[in-house]
Amino acid sequence: MSFKVIKTFEIKRLEILNQAGKCDDKLKPKLSNEDIKKLYEAMILTRIYDQKAFSLQRSGRLGTYPQMQGQEATIIGSASALENDDWIFPSFREVGGLILRGYSAEQSLQYWGGDERGLKIDEELNIFPMAITVGAQSLHAVGAGMAKQIKKEEGVIVTYFGDGATSEGDLSEALNFAGVFNVPIVFICQNNQFAISVSRKKQTKAETLAQKAIAAGFEGIQVDGNDVFAVYKATKDALTKARNGKGPTFIECETYRMGDHTTSDDASRYRDKKEVESWKKKDPIERLEKYMKAKKIWNETYHNKVVEDATKKVENAVNKYLNIQNANPEEIFGYIYSDLTYQLKEQMKEFREQGGK
Repeated sequence: MSFKVIKTFEIKRLEILNQAGKCDDKLKPKLSNEDIKKLYEAMILTRIYDQKAFSLQRSGRLGTYPQMQGQEATIIGSASALENDDWIFPSFREVGGLILRGYSAEQSLQYWGGDERGLKIDEELNIFPMAITVGAQSLHAVGAGMAKQIKKEEGVIVTYFGDGATSEGDLSEALNFAGVFNVPIVFICQNNQFAISVSRKKQTKAETLAQKAIAAGFEGIQVDGNDVFAVYKATKDALTKARNGKGPTFIECETYRMGDHTTSDDASRYRDKKEVESWKKKDPIERLEKYMKAKKIWNETYHNKVVEDATKKVENAVNKYLNIQNANPEEIFGYIYSDLTYQLKEQMKEFREQGGK
């Protein structure tokens, strides 16, 4: 009996901006000072929105909410690399990127407040509704990419998911179809180290999550998810590759969820405080600030203005959200079938007779 090595593989890791704010200029993507400011401002807006949404939930004005703190570089770095023809198929922790692409903050709050109208996204925006079911959106995304191929349309599909989704069959099927049909898609895994309370180490024995792509026949790459330059570059390169008909890419962004899984969770029950404190030192916003300060494109005055502007935008969105008129309860009957069935007509009649409440 003899064994033959068919093929070996390696997973590359991309790091450009380190924890101290030092940048590898040879790898740094082509970004002007204004581009870098836009990245920073979007990251600040994401964090301020996140903090406000958390406060609204704690005061009973929002439902269960999943925080983004600590993952701003992954969210904004990737969303900033997209072009107008590209589509986003998000999970539920990318709101900052969706806002950057045109989705209104008040609509997002409306959705997390329990009003499904918040997911009625403007048809001009290439954004699919947020998916709560873990990993399911990856199948929708691949299907959309295949449709683009058939219709010979421009643009690339980008789908987001957490590390927990890599343990779901849906994602495995999506990766396989993407590889077989050479779909123009980029898979972005926000590896924040925990699928609710299950640590990444308990989910898989694989050394990286990026290598999940290898069995599907395409490239996987790991990046420092708290390095906005690395995330931007990896996403931009993957999008270019897909546009040129060279197939999918799986990008594993290694980051950390600083808050609980959602406001219904208590992460202190399963996470070590020392681990959390060590990740605080890798804060993606502070890292970018250090770089910008060294390049003399950041100072306290600029920072304060960015925070002030972002706070105004968020407060304006909150005001709009809190003053949205409630939906007509009868609408519940109108969005099941294109035409009301006999049973629905009877139910609506009974509903009206009981006062419509």
